[in-house]
Amino acid sequence: QVQLVESGGGLVQAGGSLRLSCAASKSGSIFSIDYMGWYRQALTNQRELVAIITSDDGTNYADSVKGRFTISRGDAKNTVYLQMNSLKPEDTAVYYCFVYLSGVGHYWGQGTQVTVSS
Repeated sequence: QVQLVESGGGLVQAGGSLRLSCAASKSGSIFSIDYMGWYRQALTNQRELVAIITSDDGTNYADSVKGRFTISRGDAKNTVYLQMNSLKPEDTAVYYCFVYLSGVGHYWGQGTQVTVSS
């Protein structure tokens, strides 16, 4: 079982910045993460893939966040960050971290609320 612990959400004014963090851990055997990323879900919208980073540090972003958000991994490769700049009210959502382990599947974090006030 892989555990994901997220942090960094909160309330910020439009134009501000937040940095989300997600640390993955697994008791027992060593694990290798194929890719990690973030989804978000607002109250009235479907879940949206925000950003993804692969094991070789390839990245991809939703069009709605390109140029404003940056995804990166920590040195230990089991932590993923989402730097969010120039935040807009429409970025308000619960942000979920996820990881994918080859041959095992996806694991999800508990979600962290991001609220952007206008």
